[in-house]
Amino acid sequence: MYTSVRNSPVDVDLVEAARPQRRRRIAQTVVLLGLVSLVTDLSQEMVVAVLPLYLVVQMGLSPLLIGLIDGLYQGVTAALRLVGGLLADRRGRYKEVAAVGYGVSAIAKLGLIAAGGAWVATTGVLLVDRLGKGMRTAPRDALISLSSTKAALGLSFGVHRAMDTFGALLGPLAAFLLLAQMPNGFDSIFMVSFCLGTIGVGILVLFVRNPPRPAEIEEAPRVARPSMRAAFSLFRLPRFRAIAIAGGVLGFLTISDAFVYLVAQHRSDLEPKWFPLLFLGTALAYLLLAIPFGRLGDRIGRGKVFVGGHVCLLGLYAILRFAALDTVTVLAALALLGAYYAATDGVLMALSSTTVPEVLRTSGLGLISSVTALCRFGSSIVFGALWTVWNPDAAVLVFMLGLAVALPLAALVLKRHPEPA
Repeated sequence: MYTSVRNSPVDVDLVEAARPQRRRRIAQTVVLLGLVSLVTDLSQEMVVAVLPLYLVVQMGLSPLLIGLIDGLYQGVTAALRLVGGLLADRRGRYKEVAAVGYGVSAIAKLGLIAAGGAWVATTGVLLVDRLGKGMRTAPRDALISLSSTKAALGLSFGVHRAMDTFGALLGPLAAFLLLAQMPNGFDSIFMVSFCLGTIGVGILVLFVRNPPRPAEIEEAPRVARPSMRAAFSLFRLPRFRAIAIAGGVLGFLTISDAFVYLVAQHRSDLEPKWFPLLFLGTALAYLLLAIPFGRLGDRIGRGKVFVGGHVCLLGLYAILRFAALDTVTVLAALALLGAYYAATDGVLMALSSTTVPEVLRTSGLGLISSVTALCRFGSSIVFGALWTVWNPDAAVLVFMLGLAVALPLAALVLKRHPEPA
């Protein structure tokens, strides 16, 4: 009797089909992309952790100029995210488009050395670095989305962001150790960053595979295939429009990391050599919370978790504005910033993935990213201007009041357009 069951082709197929689902809710592609992001973020965050200090101490820039550079750094990726998304959707070459973006960002680290501290040249190199990020982000997120089941989207993005953040945790630590050994050794940090970025590109090219093309793309006539017009038509979908509006408004009221750390350093008189460790504290909180918040979003609704992340951001603003910044309050601020990222970064992509059809998955995710990036571009310029005209405390207060007003409105917009079951 047992032999006949074992030899039944139907039973064997059922068993074999069930095993991978139980054994691996997280696809191999997600893990490999997490490894790529781990190495790349180690490379990237070495530079990001010292960049505000480099601009202030080494180059002597004003808050307004820093705001302009940081805004361009955040927002210049917007157009490239959509272009990269369309290229990936049209050809199904998600990996190849992402690899170009990763490669451009790696090469830009050499450009920082060549710039030699000239602020115009440095700004240009930073824009090239962000163009690379804009090219790679949407195809990478589409690879994660297309490799995951709908029920595990939050978990998949949480796992990826946790691995990504582990690299972001190591990056500031590496920068701190290098600066401790070589004060003002920024060029050494840029060179090590370039080498690590090259390793990340190699992992992506050699080991990650593109998913099979969705059947509807191959069968569709050429006029119905992904295009700029088709991508922008996603705004006609009420739910997609609601996510874009909520993400954009809240993004405009988000103070960039660079300014958060500069305000903390300004109010606590933190010595410059300890500055990279601020990034380390945020990354540690993000690492610990990315997967739990991703799973929570899968269970109770990703929109609720996304709004909750901005409640953490509101708490951070309150600490920066009203608390005496000692060791305990600075650690609390870093924990809240890490919790904000854990509840919003990957969660927003998982939230959007349930709305965008596979044919336009990369373009749709790129559009959402572009909206938030453009709004953060404006945010950095406005915050830098407020700091220059008034002072950092007044700038934080304006953003805190704005977020307090916008948060319930964004929650209402998302609630009126709930996720599909």
